[in-house]
Amino acid sequence: MTDIFPSSKRSQIMSSIRPYDTKPELMIRSLVHRMGYRFRLHKQELPGNPDIVLPKHKKVIFVHGCFWHGHRKCNRSKRPSSHQAFWGTKLDSNMSRDKRQQRELKKLGWSVLVIWQCQLKNQIGLQNKIVLFLNNKSGGGSG
Repeated sequence: MTDIFPSSKRSQIMSSIRPYDTKPELMIRSLVHRMGYRFRLHKQELPGNPDIVLPKHKKVIFVHGCFWHGHRKCNRSKRPSSHQAFWGTKLDSNMSRDKRQQRELKKLGWSVLVIWQCQLKNQIGLQNKIVLFLNNKSGGGSG
């Protein structure tokens, strides 16, 4: 399937994708805040620059877009049929980087939760998942 946009328009669209303060991230922040938790954002000294950091609980939350981070078995993570070599390399490197950063965080004693963009549809299930993660004293919950 060919792109419906000319390359200049596609470039503009792709450059407008923000690395942080995305709608899914803002939704999760709001939910965690309403639950009574206070947190920090994007602690650059931690591996992976987590989206939400709860230092008191030594827990971090990543809010991942299904496409960019390769959510397995999700329709949103379907890879483009054009420029397959580029996209394969790009998305595979994103996935391996994510795994490496999560391992590093766990070695440092942090618990990690990954929330996928597609999980935002089920607000009750998502809230339950976050509550379980944040109330679990031993950590756990990688997504």
